Amino acid sequence: MRFTFGLGVAFALSASVALAGEQAPLQIVVSRDQQSLVVYDGNTVVATSNVSTGKAGHSTPTGIFSILEKRRFHKSNIYSNAPMPFMQRLTWSGIALHASNHVPSYPASHGCVRLPDAFAKQLFKMTGRGVHVLISDRQLTPVAISDPFLFQPKEKEPELLSDATLRPSVSQIPTQSVEVATIEPAPEKPAAVETEKLPPIRMLITHRGTREITMDIQSLLNALGYAAGLADGYAGMQTTDAIKAFQTAEKLPVDGKPTPAFIEALYARAGKGKPPNGQLLVRRDFEPLFETPVLIDRPEIALGTHFFQFQDIDATTGKGEWFAMTLDNTPSGPMKKRLGITAEEDPAAFNAAERTLDRITVPDETRQRIEELLAEGSSLTISDMGLGQETGAGTDFVTVTRTRSKS
Repeated sequence: MRFTFGLGVAFALSASVALAGEQAPLQIVVSRDQQSLVVYDGNTVVATSNVSTGKAGHSTPTGIFSILEKRRFHKSNIYSNAPMPFMQRLTWSGIALHASNHVPSYPASHGCVRLPDAFAKQLFKMTGRGVHVLISDRQLTPVAISDPFLFQPKEKEPELLSDATLRPSVSQIPTQSVEVATIEPAPEKPAAVETEKLPPIRMLITHRGTREITMDIQSLLNALGYAAGLADGYAGMQTTDAIKAFQTAEKLPVDGKPTPAFIEALYARAGKGKPPNGQLLVRRDFEPLFETPVLIDRPEIALGTHFFQFQDIDATTGKGEWFAMTLDNTPSGPMKKRLGITAEEDPAAFNAAERTLDRITVPDETRQRIEELLAEGSSLTISDMGLGQETGAGTDFVTVTRTRSKS
């Protein structure tokens, strides 16, 4: 293993040159157990290196991150201006990839991922802002995945004949029949589908939070004539009074609380069907784009934590490939109680990602909107964790996982 990762620096030298013009949507995987880093293009290994992650008391967090900032020359504002050359920031709280002249084969940093000087320099050339970095205890490997749930770019509408310029082939006399033909000759071969170079989008599917549920309750109550106030997701006295009024009218226990029975009755009365229990959020260029409710089947089973990246769009079909990785993640007891989770997902199962995808239903209008936005390098994260503290202004969706590991 050490011999293999030692060769990674030389490999990176050639790989960075090859990728410089193509800007392939890479994925970086760090293993804390193996103290290794692997760069993937889809499921192809591009480069490897040994690393040194955080020592006891300063362990490097595990999860799904992306490069937020790059600086060739940087000094730590936490640890006595310690030099951090070729720094690639993963969180605004101080975790980064950076070069070091001390990269032992064991955890030794204060939380960052230390890289050998030569490799850090080459990796810096290969990456851009937004490249995903997954940190896990065990080594993760992207796997090509094909599933009906996974989005594909919206197909181009064929050009109508009425939009073409026509010319008469015979007389213009109105009493005689006239044949017409298009000026443009028919193409000899199918034209390639031109894919507009749009920035990739980032998607997160997770459980609905209290704020989203409250916003829906307020909107539906207002629509039914119960004055719940502004649908801002914050339940004050006006919202509580509106809930009580609805409960009284529907002969439900009157307590002013958004109980499951109340929510189901409210959705049924409003003709909205089954209440959504999941949320899909979309970002682009580190900024929120939109969010929408989704349905999660069997919510008592944990979703697990899965990462999917979309790339390799075919120029003729417009279709692309998805690659998946599943991370170890154990929700805390209080979180499981709050979400009603009674069974955990097995991250080691060969079809763990597919099983989770099968449980999620996205509205058709949302799917169409995403298909119009989907671009090379777009990604999807599915996780029980939701929006953590590291997700904020100037970030993609950051998912910090929780494992039973000792470090």
